[in-house]
Amino acid sequence: MLAIIDIGSNSVRLMLWANGKSLFKQVCTTRLGEGLAASGELSEAAMARTQAAVAMFCEKASSEEARTYPFATAAVRNARNGAAFCERIKAACGVEVDVVSGEEEALLGLTGALSSRKTGGIIDIGGASTEICFRDVNLVSQKKSLPVGCVSLYDRCGEDRAKLQRAIGDVLCGLDPGRTAQPVYSIGGTAATLTSLKLGLPSYDAGKMQETILTRDLMHQTAELLFSLSESERRKLPGMDASRADIIAGGALLLLNIMNFLHLDEVRFSDRDNLEGYLFARILQ
Repeated sequence: MLAIIDIGSNSVRLMLWANGKSLFKQVCTTRLGEGLAASGELSEAAMARTQAAVAMFCEKASSEEARTYPFATAAVRNARNGAAFCERIKAACGVEVDVVSGEEEALLGLTGALSSRKTGGIIDIGGASTEICFRDVNLVSQKKSLPVGCVSLYDRCGEDRAKLQRAIGDVLCGLDPGRTAQPVYSIGGTAATLTSLKLGLPSYDAGKMQETILTRDLMHQTAELLFSLSESERRKLPGMDASRADIIAGGALLLLNIMNFLHLDEVRFSDRDNLEGYLFARILQ
């Protein structure tokens, strides 16, 4: 059995894999990237929360006699003390953290979401970065990691819509609107919450959510709704992940802007993402 741990900017996730399939996934929201946009460093509180989550997942993997492979993304690679945090995890949990680059993260998401598909793309809105990547048979295009995510947007702009719009617009100019491929999958926690909101699910259900279509019109309506509500009101919405109620409006606006910029009428949700991508690209290659 194999255990893959994704140390993200908003959450830490675990996947257990055996016999050619994912057996179990678990997520723990730790906000590792909280305050990073302003300070350039991971805070002590955020590192402590994240270390505890990684330790919990390592214990779970050990109890299943699984080989454990942790990797980290934007918050760790961007922070001045990211390397020190990895050493801290190694000392506490006995595992070596693989810090992936932005382009690698984009490819991992693409690999996981497309699986055996030859053509398609991904939009992965994370806590501190957003990855966009497309593949048309053997040609990979975009392969971008934008320096903006739900947590960093919230830290920098709060819920000031004008500030959010400017911050998002500043990073989209690096994309090529003419280089896309279908189908396009939206992956990660923001996509999961927006999909769960559409379906009104009481809890995460990968089987019901997989391949759910999110249209550009729906994202516009969802963003308008979320910005019209307070955080406490959002928490009451069917399908809302309470741990994301503060940052989800900015995430919806970011996805809408990306879809507008790339002229995408719809995206599909995929539960398969960079967890599977890391497994396929780095371990089972």
